[in-house]
Amino acid sequence: MKRKLITNVLFALVILVSSCTISKPYRTPVASTRGLYRDMPSTDTSNMANLHWTEIFGDTLLQNLIREGIAHNLDLKSAYSHIQQARAYFEQSRLAFLPNISTYADAQMGKLSNTTTNNTHSYLLAATASWEADLWGKLKSSRRASLASLLQTEAYSRVVQTGLVAAIANYYYTLLGLDQELEITQQSVKNWISTVDVMKSLKDADVVTSAAVVQSEASRYAAEVTIPDLKQSIRQTENALSVLLNRVPGPIRRGRLFDLKQGSLLHTGVPAQLLGNRPDVQAAELNFRYNFELTNVARSYFYPGLVISASGGFNSLSVGNLFSPGSLIGSIAGSLTAPVFNQGINKARLKVAQQGQEQALFVFENTLLTAGREVSDDIAAYQSSREKTDLRNSQIMNLQKAVEYTQLLVRYSSANYTEVLTAQQS
Repeated sequence: MKRKLITNVLFALVILVSSCTISKPYRTPVASTRGLYRDMPSTDTSNMANLHWTEIFGDTLLQNLIREGIAHNLDLKSAYSHIQQARAYFEQSRLAFLPNISTYADAQMGKLSNTTTNNTHSYLLAATASWEADLWGKLKSSRRASLASLLQTEAYSRVVQTGLVAAIANYYYTLLGLDQELEITQQSVKNWISTVDVMKSLKDADVVTSAAVVQSEASRYAAEVTIPDLKQSIRQTENALSVLLNRVPGPIRRGRLFDLKQGSLLHTGVPAQLLGNRPDVQAAELNFRYNFELTNVARSYFYPGLVISASGGFNSLSVGNLFSPGSLIGSIAGSLTAPVFNQGINKARLKVAQQGQEQALFVFENTLLTAGREVSDDIAAYQSSREKTDLRNSQIMNLQKAVEYTQLLVRYSSANYTEVLTAQQS
C-alpha cells in the first residue's frame, strides 16, 4: 500500500514537471548591425580579422616581441588565472547533480544517576547521502550559467591578448618612427653645419651679411635642440614596451621604418561578422547569457524542492559486535518543501536577476555599437593617412626642387641665401 502511494506521488510529480516550463531557453539577443560602419560598403565578406597576427605583421623582430609578450605579459597571465577559477566553478556545477555523501563515527559512554549498574557504551559508524531532484531545472541553469562565465573569461583573455598585440605593435612602430625622426634630425644638423660654413664663406666674400650667418646658426641650433627630446622619447617608449614584455627597462631590438613593406588594403567584412570576430562583443554576449541563466535559477526558487536522503551503518553497545548483522541500521526518506513566506527573499532575488539581465543586454548593445564606431574611426583614419601620405610626398618633392632652384639662383646672384634657408627649413 505504501509503495503504491509513493509511486502515485512520484508519477504526479513527473506529470506536474512535464506540464510546467520554468526555465526559459536561451536565445542570442537580436542586435541590428545595419549601417554599423558609417559611409562604408558592407557587402564584402573578406575580413582581415580572420587573419592571424603573423600574417598582418610581417616584421620577424616584431613577431618575436609579440610572442614574448604573449608568453610573459602579467596582465595576460592574470586573465588566464581567471579562466582557471571559472573552470573550477563550472566543474563544481557539473558535480551538483550527484548526491552529497558523508560518513561519521560516534562513541559514547554514560552512567545513570543513583544506580549501581555499570557504565553504558554506544558505538556508531554510519554514512549519509542526500540528493536534490532537479525538478525545475535550477541545477541545469546554474551549470549553464557557470559555462557562460567560463566562456566569458576565455573571451576576455582574448580581449587582453588582442590589446597586448596591438600595444606591442604600436610601441614598435612608434620606436621605428622616432628612430627615423632622430636620424633625419641628426642629418639636418649636419646639413645646417655645412650651411653655416657656406654662409661664413659668403660673408667673407661680401655676398651676405652677418645677419644671414647668425640666422643660419640659429636654425642649426633650433634643429639640434630637438635631439635630446627625441632620445628621451625613444627611451620612454622602450621602457613602456619592456613592461608589456615583463622585462626590466632596457633597449629593444628593432628594424628600420623604411625597410618595412606597406600592407595591403584593410578589409572590414560585413558588420555582422563583429559578433564572431570581436572578443569584446563575444564577452558581452556571454555576460548576457550568464545573467539570463541566473534569472532562470531565481525563478525556480518559487517552486517546491524534492530532496531524497538515506543513511546506513552499524550501531552496537560493544566494539566487538559493531560489524555483526544485528547491528546494521538504515533509513531512507524523501522531503518535498515549498516556500510559503520567506520575507520576500525569492521576489527580491528574481527582481535583482531580471535587472542584471537587462543591464547585461544594454552592455552588449553598447559594446556592439562601440565596436562599430571603432572600426569606422580606424578605417577612416587609415584612409585619411594614405591620402595625406600621397600629398606629403608631392609636397616634399616640390620642396626639394625649391631648394635646388634657390641654390642655383644664389650662384647666379639672382637670389640671396635667406631664400635657400627658408626652402631648406620647409
